[in-house]
Amino acid sequence: TIDMGSDVEYIGADFTTAEEFLGSIETVDLVPNGADIDVTEDNLPEYIEACLKYRLLGRYQAQLNALILGFYDVLPEPLLTIFDFQELEMLMCGFETIEMDDWITNTVYTGQFREEKSNHQVCVWFWEVVSEYDEEMKARLLQFVTGTSGVPSTGFGSLQGYAGAIRLFTIMGVGIETCVYPKSHTCFNRIDLPIYETRDDLEEKLKIAVTMCSTGFEIE
Repeated sequence: TIDMGSDVEYIGADFTTAEEFLGSIETVDLVPNGADIDVTEDNLPEYIEACLKYRLLGRYQAQLNALILGFYDVLPEPLLTIFDFQELEMLMCGFETIEMDDWITNTVYTGQFREEKSNHQVCVWFWEVVSEYDEEMKARLLQFVTGTSGVPSTGFGSLQGYAGAIRLFTIMGVGIETCVYPKSHTCFNRIDLPIYETRDDLEEKLKIAVTMCSTGFEIE
């Protein structure tokens, strides 16, 4: 194994970083009294974590605080604590009616579904199950696969991927030995759907995957 921190003490680093403010360089503590804490092999992970937190959040703390305070002026914080991030998006964006025919028509099939496409028995079960969902559950499934519960105003045919290009909803057939539960790839609007032997098994596993995603947990 490679020891990433064995020589770190020789560089003379501490828990501070240099930041430019209005043309001058200033030293910023990454943790309280950071200038008095030397980086060692033992605390290197904490140093890296502190650097990341500052780079991603700390240097924008004032702007984030102003944004949050403005948001709370519109929606008081106590009213938001009962929602997870997906429920909040649905609350703000609303539940639009998802047209199943448009969804099915603008779906691409890959992997073990490439030949039979929507005629594959597992795909038939999938659409049967999804068609029975209420609007909230359909939105949760859409969010699980694409990262958003909304549908483009022009329909599923205009669904975009992470780079802004058109990337249709995709169902990829995978062996049950690859994954027991469906997996999503939101950058590509793709769901990896195992080849289940029964409709009940598909329905159960799909519901668990979508529900666990809404809580912030993933399943392997």
